[in-house]
Amino acid sequence: MKRRDFLIGTAGIGLAAPLFSMLPATAEDAAPEKPDLTLGVGGKPLLYYLPLTIAERKGFFKEEGLNVTINDFAGGSKSLQALIGGSVDVVTGAYEHTIRMQDKGQDITAVCDLGRFPGIVIAVRKDLAGEIKSVADLKGRKMGVTAPGSSTALMLQYALQKNGLKADDVAMIGIGGGASAVAAIKKGEIDGLSHLDPVIAQLQFEGDIAVLLDTRTEAGTRALFGGPNPAATVYVQRAFAEANPVTMQRTVNAFMKALKWISEAKPEDVAATVPEEYLLGNKDLYMQAFQNSKEMYSPDGMVTKEGYDSMMGVLKKLDPELANADVPYEKTFDPKFVQAAKI
Repeated sequence: MKRRDFLIGTAGIGLAAPLFSMLPATAEDAAPEKPDLTLGVGGKPLLYYLPLTIAERKGFFKEEGLNVTINDFAGGSKSLQALIGGSVDVVTGAYEHTIRMQDKGQDITAVCDLGRFPGIVIAVRKDLAGEIKSVADLKGRKMGVTAPGSSTALMLQYALQKNGLKADDVAMIGIGGGASAVAAIKKGEIDGLSHLDPVIAQLQFEGDIAVLLDTRTEAGTRALFGGPNPAATVYVQRAFAEANPVTMQRTVNAFMKALKWISEAKPEDVAATVPEEYLLGNKDLYMQAFQNSKEMYSPDGMVTKEGYDSMMGVLKKLDPELANADVPYEKTFDPKFVQAAKI
């Protein structure tokens, strides 16, 4: 008996093929097919990926019978490469990667939304604020991003184009996701950055940057994109989700528990839960950073059609290869695991 047939049989489903998509809901009590899971992320200390850290630190993965090993890469594009290469099973990364990969014939789909707004801030060094008063003034400047090809780079490119510049009018430099990013500004190695909390919060608190554009809130996101713009998601190769439906359901359950916990958490609860090094030496500052970013987390784990339309519009504008892309919404997000989640 094939493994797929066995799993469906144990879930009590008689006609396997047409009802396969129902399996996550009916196999909730079955053992995960792959309890030892490898997960990729690019910049785990960032508040962008807080749901992952909460799922790990609060024991939600273990509650779901999963032993998760987390590989933290220099940026989201590196996580994507690891997924395609097969060195990780699941990624927490930017939603836009699913659209890009679908257009290239790679069947990668998001299974849970973590962030409904990007939470990304474009800022410049404070000593340059007199010269650089808007995104339109960034031509010829060196701008830090978590990694080339990451969501921080994507948003910077979009903001440049919207302000009459080309994506290559600035030099984009990968500066990582934590203390290295703060140091790059303080040492004057870059003129500005497109980055996330808590890095942005620390630089603001210490008076090192002037903010040009802020998508930590719905208002800031709509001002740039004209709508919501799905950010961090949980995404996988569809073949993996289909071969391991119980594992996938348990994974999404853990992330949904984390989102629920975050929605109810006070800043001090979050600061007490994350690793000490995430606080960057200033607990009060980290709590403020969380408060600044709290609005961006998804309330329900769903990537909406409006969000998809907004992201597709961005990508069509940015990438000539995607200008005429026809990637259906349904291929980029599979809602069944979120819909069946028990939290």
